[in-house]
Amino acid sequence: MDKRGKILWVDDEIDLLKPHILFLEKKGYNVTPVNSGEDALHQIKQHQFDLILLDEMMDGLDGLTTLKMIKEEHSSLPVIMITKNEEEWLMDEAIGAHISNYLTKPVNPSQILLACKNVLETEQIHSERAYKDYLQEFQKIGSDVMIADDIEDWYKINNKLIDWSITFDKFGEQGLKQILEDQYLESNRSFTQFISSNYKNWMNSDDKPIFSPDIVKNTVKPILEDNNKVVLFVIDCLRMDQWKAMTELLFPYYTVETDQYLSILPTATPYSRNAIFSGLYPYEIKKKYGQFWNEMSRDETSMNRFEETFLKDQMKRLKLSDKSVNYFKVITYNDGKKLENRISDYKNTDLMAIVINFVDMLGHTRSESDVLKEMVPDESGYRKAVCSWFENAWLLNVMKEISSWGHTVIITSDHGTTRVNKPINVKADRQASTGVRYKHGRNLTVSGKTSLFIKNPTEFRLPKDDLTTNFVIAKDDNFFVYPNDYHRFVKRFQNSFQHGGISMEEMIVPVAILKGKRK
Repeated sequence: MDKRGKILWVDDEIDLLKPHILFLEKKGYNVTPVNSGEDALHQIKQHQFDLILLDEMMDGLDGLTTLKMIKEEHSSLPVIMITKNEEEWLMDEAIGAHISNYLTKPVNPSQILLACKNVLETEQIHSERAYKDYLQEFQKIGSDVMIADDIEDWYKINNKLIDWSITFDKFGEQGLKQILEDQYLESNRSFTQFISSNYKNWMNSDDKPIFSPDIVKNTVKPILEDNNKVVLFVIDCLRMDQWKAMTELLFPYYTVETDQYLSILPTATPYSRNAIFSGLYPYEIKKKYGQFWNEMSRDETSMNRFEETFLKDQMKRLKLSDKSVNYFKVITYNDGKKLENRISDYKNTDLMAIVINFVDMLGHTRSESDVLKEMVPDESGYRKAVCSWFENAWLLNVMKEISSWGHTVIITSDHGTTRVNKPINVKADRQASTGVRYKHGRNLTVSGKTSLFIKNPTEFRLPKDDLTTNFVIAKDDNFFVYPNDYHRFVKRFQNSFQHGGISMEEMIVPVAILKGKRK
């Protein structure tokens, strides 16, 4: 039998444990027995071990002293302490010294085996179980995709795929990750067909899913009407999978209920985020705020400069003008630190709205940086990068502070991103927009199979500059490039994270309600 690990068992009555040692050896472990702390330290210097079983009460060096000396030289070496002493102070000491487990005598062979498996084989067992469970789930997800006929079905499918993606992050199942990635692509093709078939009808019907313009009305308004206070975080470009991975960091401070909604098309900040704050679709924004829209359109880089005005006007339309509102946009590290230092000043504000641009900036900067491409090679890397930022950023400190206020916290996004791979030639005039996953302008020409062509934007509640204005929205993992400088743009954008098109990752957006756990 293959050896499952090398164990050093330290006990001053080691001869009495011979049956336990034989049991472990029959199970495939290699066990070295010693009867003192001094002998244990000598063995560790001479040989490599995967696990130490350490008696607490021994002559000479006792267990705690031996444990301390082991950890000084081998801080990551797992140690299971075994003792007759049930005093809580001893447990605290052992746990403080970073033991892996704590067993109280008398112990039977099965207890020892379970403890050893838990330390040495948990990851392998979980990995093997995940492998087996996903292969069983694979067929079920495929069947669900084939029969999905409403948006709730797609929310469930997307959640299943995300949960498996996060599971594989932990175990590195490379073969299964490729199968999952392929299943994501196939699912997205069906999702794209579903959206293409239903989106225009939704835009002209009262019977439709929740979209970007509904967020404040559906989530913020009811809470304010009950005279409770709200902190609304809009994290630009935050994907559902990234949010799910982040929630583990919030569980000590909040109860979290996560729902989802659909970003409007194009899944791009000028459209979807303005829709959140205004409560209007882009066509209606242009109609109501023509001067603002014209100013925004002249500079694509600052099309969200009027969000505060839009939000306050929406509050008036919702008959919430008596509620106090503070709006913040956090772009730089210094912006975030300033808000963190002053956050308590806004405790009595009825609605704080905070826009955070980090996730979007990370995605765009990655396209320009070879270093970031190595750090964020794929969706798993993107999730880990976002979680690392959140764990160390000002935002988590702000949320810890707010958790004690009794306010309701709402976290959402305007849209997500998808990783693009297939370049598609598009022809347009010089005034066409610069998006990689969507374009609007005159005389647009692109293959219809690769994109949703919108001849009449008003049918999709989108604005048009004149009678010849069209939109093209990319499907699947396609991205648009112009025939001139084709290879340069392909090299720049292929395998990058982009938004504006139709995919589950871009359109299905988290909206989470958090309640603080007051200490």
